Order: sequence, then C-alpha cells, then structure tokens
Amino acid sequence: MMIKKLLLILTAALAAATGLQAQTDPQFTQYYQVPSYYNPAAIGNTDFIRIRGGARLQWVGIEHAPMTFAATADMPLKVLGKRIGLGIAASQDRAGLYRTLDVRAQAGYKLRKWGGEFTGAISVGLFSQGFKGSEVYLPDDDDYHESTDDGIPMQDVHGSTVDFGAGIWYEHPKFWAGVSGSHLTSPTVRMKVPGSEGGAAAGAETGEKYYEFNTKRTLYFMAGCNIPLSNTLFELAPSVLVRSDFTFTTGQVDIRAKYNKMFTFGVGYRYKDAITATLAAEIKQFFIGYSFDYSTTAIAKASSGSHEVFVGYSLKLDMGEKNTHRHKNIRLM
Repeated sequence: MMIKKLLLILTAALAAATGLQAQTDPQFTQYYQVPSYYNPAAIGNTDFIRIRGGARLQWVGIEHAPMTFAATADMPLKVLGKRIGLGIAASQDRAGLYRTLDVRAQAGYKLRKWGGEFTGAISVGLFSQGFKGSEVYLPDDDDYHESTDDGIPMQDVHGSTVDFGAGIWYEHPKFWAGVSGSHLTSPTVRMKVPGSEGGAAAGAETGEKYYEFNTKRTLYFMAGCNIPLSNTLFELAPSVLVRSDFTFTTGQVDIRAKYNKMFTFGVGYRYKDAITATLAAEIKQFFIGYSFDYSTTAIAKASSGSHEVFVGYSLKLDMGEKNTHRHKNIRLM
C-alpha cells in the first residue's frame, strides 16, 4: 500500500509541474496496421476506404497502467484529374491521472514515380490534455509531503491546443517507406484551474491559475517490404519503426509471415522494452489482428504483459480509371 501511495504521489507531482514535457505518442505494436496514425502521408494508397480501430491495454496487472483507444480512416480522391488522399486519425489515452485526446484531419498530394507513388501530406488537429486532480492523494502524516502543495492541482484541470504534423510516404508494390513529424510546433497546453482568480502556478498576472503541459516534437521513420517465397503460399513481410523526440529514441523490428493472403503470424522486438507476437486474419473486406507484448524489463515482475486488438473494414471505391498500382496493400497484414 505504501508503494502504491508513493507511485500515485510521484505521478501527481510530475503531472502538475509547470512546463512539464509530455510523454511521446502512444506506441502500437501493430503500427503497420495504422501507419497514418504516425505519418499523415500514409493515406489513400489503395482504391479502398480503409477503416481501422482498436485498443491497447498496457502492463496488465499494474494499477493506472496506460490504456489507449485509436481509430484511423483514409481514402483516395481525384480532384481536377489529380489523385489526392484524405484521412482522419484519433486516439484517446489514459495513463495514471493523465487523460489525452488527439484528433487530426489529414490531406496529401500524390505523384506517381519509378513504378510507385509518392505522397506528401500535412495534418491539422486538436490536442487535448487533462489531469484528474480530484484523485490526487497526498499524505499529511509525515515530513516529506504537504497536503496543500500549491504545485499540484487538487481539482480536475483540462486544456487544448491546435497541433500540426507532416510527412512523406513512398508506396511501391514491393515495398513502402515514410518519414514524418508530429507536434511540429511543440504546442503547449494550458490547463486552467476552474474558478481560479490567481495563484502560484502561472498566469498570476492575469488573475488566473493554470498549469502548462508541453508536447515535444517527434520524428518517425517506417519501412517494410513484401517477399514472396517461391512455390509456396507464404510471403514474408519485415518492417521497422523508429521514433525519436530528440531526447528519447526507440525502435521496433518485426517479421511477419502471411499465408494465402489471408492469415498472418509474426514476432517482433521493441528496443529495451518488449518481445511481441502477432496473429491476424483478413477475410474479404474484414480484418482483425491481435498482439501480445512480453516486457524484457523489470516491469515484467509486476505485469502479465500488454494486449492489443485492431479490427477493420475496407470498402472498394471506383476511381474511374484503371489503377496500375491496384493491389492488396502489403502492410495491411
């Protein structure tokens, strides 16, 4: 009980600190299923409206562990004879006393080159951050804490700001790759204390009390390919994701095998974090995928692992012309 109290106190103190640097975007094991969540240019690469939605339960067994819900949708479109891509991406994340909502609209311009297709895209969205100050517990029976610490909000606070991202993506029948950046302006969310008229946090000169939450720029690189195995119904699909906020860098490598273009199984490794296993199936327009993460760190002593499920549906579009790049997207499985 004492350990749990100390962890909760630490979480509250970190979350309330003025000028706090935000955690990085949620990490999905099946990042190749929702590439447009990380790169706005990974949209409209097939003649389908593609919809993906899922949930990630991280570190099951640990109280207040992160829980993330996400959804993406994208489609191609022709405007004045030019092919463009449109998409949306959204996520809701709960970790400790944090509550984060991220919603983005995406648009990209496409150019066919070298047997594939380049896409350059931008995203504009709303980044919202909240903190459950009403659930903070500060003991008042020792010499290390003050139950009236003005640096920690004791009320629920919330704020939002406009957020921007951009990316470049290249899609080829045999491989794909992309580079992108999120939170490009490193936006700061101001979380105003309800009913405040002044205080020690910030904004005393305006008669308001608020706490600031800074979101760091994050750079992503993704790539993968499709390798048919001769005289079999199997294909191999290795892929990689690298991300960095210029303070913390991590990466994940995966190798998946696809049977008869329907069933997929694979394994992966996230640097200094976890070993992963994935099972997926795509039958006609429907998709479902499940992954399990086993931590390679000391956190495995307290958690039974992390679980992630994604489901999806693809609706065929008539683009009005023969598409020489029409194929099952190799990163969908």
